[in-house]
Amino acid sequence: MIVLDNVCKTYSTGVSALNGVNLRIRKGEFVFIVGSSGSGKTTLFKLLLKELEPTSGRIYINSQNIGRLRRRRIPKMRRGIGVVFQDFRLLKDRNVYENIAFAQRVVGKPAKVIKETVPQMLALVGLADKAESLPGELSGGEQQRVSLARALVNNPPILLADEPTGNLDPANAWEIMKLLEDINKRGTTVVVVTHNRDIVERMQKRVITIDKGVVISDEKGGITNDW
Repeated sequence: MIVLDNVCKTYSTGVSALNGVNLRIRKGEFVFIVGSSGSGKTTLFKLLLKELEPTSGRIYINSQNIGRLRRRRIPKMRRGIGVVFQDFRLLKDRNVYENIAFAQRVVGKPAKVIKETVPQMLALVGLADKAESLPGELSGGEQQRVSLARALVNNPPILLADEPTGNLDPANAWEIMKLLEDINKRGTTVVVVTHNRDIVERMQKRVITIDKGVVISDEKGGITNDW
């Protein structure tokens, strides 16, 4: 599903962000990627979205070497990846329904499909009664649920979440993680970048720890003391 083969990334400033990273994330896995600030987590996240290019090495997503993709094919590749960010990134001038529907309109889904799937996604994340609300009228936890619904509305096989609980209180953070676990049980591969040690320890999933651009630990439910 996701393979990194000896991936290195050095920025033009000379900063080496990743050094010979080898990873294999299988279909249907739930994986945490952890590490201290500056460890290389964000660089890895951007490489998977092809927002950055590796200095060397290869990255495969769904058996496709994304380094060989032509520019015009990148949007199609990204449609197979749902993305959730710490800061929600919702359209402030559009209601909840329209925020989710927007993700379908940009890929050309017909109106009939949108009318069917958006309410289904709202129900999945527990916001069936918030369709007409604007983002500013929602709590942080509710906004992150909208972000999740938007990321999943096109049924991507992979969900990447970058610090999805970073702006949430502990109760809302745990609710979001339980939603991600439910989504994973439906078959979606989930990869979460996080600093939240408590959640990682409680959920007991596979944990990949990065330090100074190197994978130093890859264990089921394991957290290295270096994080």
